[in-house]
Amino acid sequence: MNGTPCFQGTRVPFKNLIDYLEGGHTLGEFLRQFPTVSRENAIQALEEAKESLFAKIA
Repeated sequence: MNGTPCFQGTRVPFKNLIDYLEGGHTLGEFLRQFPTVSRENAIQALEEAKESLFAKIA
């Protein structure tokens, strides 16, 4: 998808998860809307984003 970070094995951009959470939706709602993304992959992506942010601001 032209370099857009997506969940492994899917065409679902990570940004979609962030947009859902910013919009006040739950992780469960996101996973129901995008069933090709596993809960484990979503949590792992959020953890990696958190670690990257902490490394950048530390």
